[in-house]
Amino acid sequence: MQFPGRPELGHLTYCTNIHPGETWPEVLAQLKRNFAAIHAEVAPDRPLGLGLRLGAPAAQTLKQDRAALGELKSFLSAENGYVFTINGFPYGSFHGRPVKTNVYAPDWSTPERLTYTNGLADTLAELLPAGMRGSISTVPATFSGWVEGRLPAIRENYVRHAAHLVAVREKTGKDIALALEPEPKCFLETLEETARYFEKELFGEKAVTLMVELSGLSRSAAADALRRHIGVCYDVCHAAVEFEEARERLEMFRAKGISIPKLQLSSALKVSKVTKESAEQLRPFDEPVYLHQVVAKKNGAFKRYLDLPEALADLDGNLGSEWRIHFHVPVFLPEMQHFATTQDFLCQILALHLEKPISDHLEVETYTWDVLPERYRGVPVSQAIAREMNWVKSQLGV
Repeated sequence: MQFPGRPELGHLTYCTNIHPGETWPEVLAQLKRNFAAIHAEVAPDRPLGLGLRLGAPAAQTLKQDRAALGELKSFLSAENGYVFTINGFPYGSFHGRPVKTNVYAPDWSTPERLTYTNGLADTLAELLPAGMRGSISTVPATFSGWVEGRLPAIRENYVRHAAHLVAVREKTGKDIALALEPEPKCFLETLEETARYFEKELFGEKAVTLMVELSGLSRSAAADALRRHIGVCYDVCHAAVEFEEARERLEMFRAKGISIPKLQLSSALKVSKVTKESAEQLRPFDEPVYLHQVVAKKNGAFKRYLDLPEALADLDGNLGSEWRIHFHVPVFLPEMQHFATTQDFLCQILALHLEKPISDHLEVETYTWDVLPERYRGVPVSQAIAREMNWVKSQLGV
């Protein structure tokens, strides 16, 4: 939805990665089951946008089957909905079975990731309302443990996708940006190292030269196209886990000319002072499906763990430290039974968005609903999503 009376604040949606479903029929069934109820609670008098999550099977169907794409268009028309952003991060299965580091595979060194994301762009161009920019969030290059030997191919594939987006714009008039989503324990982890990578690799001489070759643009136009079509997906949960400073990092991106096509609104778990008791209380959050990276801060120093069990196993060295845990929790919760959340950081980001808009696309993303401890899952998912979106609206005063 576009904020009433405040179009400069952009469009608010939720990411459908909260709903299980990998094939197109499964995705459509979830939309039919949930979207109308969310729409009625959040924006009954105006169109409501969707942040589609399309894994490879559903994406391939929509790309190749005009009837399936027609089903989606008919659904959107009937429900007064529209699509302006796609979550292209998880390529494979995302619910009901262990995901862990598989969420980053295939990474951007592979032709599979490039082909998949090009297909998402083609589908989004078919769905995007005239005059709106589109965005696709994606893996931040690769997982940290897979980097060796892959960086040249990663840069090349990013540029090849940007050239595809140039061609989409020339053919359809639809303007789409790829948004790299920094995440703990990935190659692009902190916002500062992400900015360095953009300057050196994605906007650097080799990238511009390749864009000229692929697109036929002049050198200056090719450089502009890279900045237009590649930016950052600022995930507020990930930034909070990394103890990022809000205003300073946003100003850094602006100063360097790095766009933020998507702002993902989410909160993480926060343990202000780790004790043996709090460690035991964290164990229900140690579940087998998703990675729950931990960043520990003690006396100004940071330690990073790939998953919650590793941090719990190193407890003696962490007593008294503050932990931020990559476990997306509902944005309307300032605290949980035993812990705080990073809602305070999310509130800072939303206040900064009010002061000077950060992105045109705001997307609530609490995909871990079905693995939260039982006490937090007492209402239907559609009600929880609507409550999250309405909380965001209240923070923005609309």
